Amino acid sequence: MATQLDLQEQEQLDALKAFWKQQGSLITWTVVLVLGGLAAWNGWQYWQGSQASRAADMFEQLDKAAGAGNAELAGRIFGELRDRYPRTAWAEQGALTVSQVELARGRTDAAKAALGWLSEHAIEGEMRTVARLRLAAVQADAGQYAEVLKTLDGANAPTFAALVDDRRGDALLALGRTDAARAAYQAAYKAMDERQIYRRLVEAKLMALGAAPVAATGPAASAVTAAPSTAGASAAAAGSGARP
Repeated sequence: MATQLDLQEQEQLDALKAFWKQQGSLITWTVVLVLGGLAAWNGWQYWQGSQASRAADMFEQLDKAAGAGNAELAGRIFGELRDRYPRTAWAEQGALTVSQVELARGRTDAAKAALGWLSEHAIEGEMRTVARLRLAAVQADAGQYAEVLKTLDGANAPTFAALVDDRRGDALLALGRTDAARAAYQAAYKAMDERQIYRRLVEAKLMALGAAPVAATGPAASAVTAAPSTAGASAAAAGSGARP
């Protein structure tokens, strides 16, 4: 009996050895890849948290410099923040902050550069549109209405569609393109909720052009109201840097 059990165990052991000889390498590499993937994911999570923390510290320094009116220091910090941590919300807020400081000093080129970077590199479409709206406002103040139209072409976040159309109408009107301006104002009017006070301003622009406002046939989406999460802060940022 003992001999029979020993033979069975030996057969099982031989079969296991043969199986491991054939599949052992594959199993080993599979385990290594799985464990390596878990380690990489944990490392990525840690790196992301570390990046965000360092970026937040840099933005705090930038914000203090901006509050003190030190545009030179704020600009240098933003440059480092932008280069080292471009894919963070802190870099985006840094661009908005620096552009405001630079505008206060009359350095429009520096403000445009910050807003231009943000309009191309912001993570969310809403923030990219906010950057373009503010950049368009700076360009409009400089009389660069053709550039305004180019800038607004890339402002495509649905949240701000009405505001974009209104600003486009302003630029078209300044260029003497009255019919196109009227159409842009009509689009803005239709897209705004009837409860929005801003809608009255668009209505006044249309009336000044001899056009009766045409309301939307269905429920209008409010494009001036602040959207949830990041878009809420974005709407406030857009309003603070752009002309009505």
